[in-house]
Amino acid sequence: MIIDFQHHFVPRELGPGAGAEARTVYDDHGVPSYSFHGLLYDLDEHVAMMDEAGIDAATLSCAEGMCGPLDKCRIINDAAKKAEQDYPGRFIGTAHAHPLGGKEAFAELARCQDELGFHGVVICSEFNMKLDDPALDPFWEECQRRGLYVFVHPALKLDHPEPYDAYDMARSIGREFSMALSVIRLINGGVLDRFPALNVQIAHLGGGIASVLGRVRSYQDKAFWGTTGNARHGALPEKPLDHYIDERLVFDTAGFCGAISSINSSLVELPARRVVFATDYPQEIRERSAVKKFVDGLRALGPDGEAILGGNSGLLVPGT
Repeated sequence: MIIDFQHHFVPRELGPGAGAEARTVYDDHGVPSYSFHGLLYDLDEHVAMMDEAGIDAATLSCAEGMCGPLDKCRIINDAAKKAEQDYPGRFIGTAHAHPLGGKEAFAELARCQDELGFHGVVICSEFNMKLDDPALDPFWEECQRRGLYVFVHPALKLDHPEPYDAYDMARSIGREFSMALSVIRLINGGVLDRFPALNVQIAHLGGGIASVLGRVRSYQDKAFWGTTGNARHGALPEKPLDHYIDERLVFDTAGFCGAISSINSSLVELPARRVVFATDYPQEIRERSAVKKFVDGLRALGPDGEAILGGNSGLLVPGT
């Protein structure tokens, strides 16, 4: 069974205007943040694309609810459930609730799991809060207790956008840097040690972290680099870095616009058995033929590709 684990939509009532006209939203610093367009609202076209590409189901997440306000999260969660009902077997809802939203947000998480039947919750890689901040521990604990996997999506608005003030670099590079930082913070910040049963999906192959993992691995040698004893820079997890890469985190294949070359380079360091299929449709890939080409390219990788396409989906959604 092939599940697309990063597949986006927007309920029509939350989109700008009528929803058919393309529009890119800029943040307060004039940095491109998000592109709205008609495909985000057209679930009929989503299903048609999935049929052509050979995708059985897709998990739905919405930018407007990634660490968003509770009222928007409820609208999105209900819309995702309606999509499940309107297209049986084709869509899987993902919970949207702010990790620092307190009791009301936790109540929404409970509703999403207990009433709507969702398996995971989506958050951003940064939201004026670093993922290893102890203030997030109640959220991690609640997700672990409930068995909800946490999907860490790149931040739509970076906390420090100043270096990305031109060339759309916040979206092309900044978000990937944010994802690589998230991986290191979850590991070295002890989040995965404090919550040993926590299941985390890391978007975009960890921001392409495989290309620099040799360097990151070296800097775990705190004695060599002279940071032993420094509370911030000398911190280490309980186990070697590769334990968390190989056994704890789940990475998805979205984020590279369907480029199989990026998948191949990541598999040098990331084990294929910890990677799940994802497209980022209908943002980075929008044409049906492009999605099919991506699926075919993964299948051409042989056993690794087949594991990514379907064999690993049970890491996040039991029974698939």
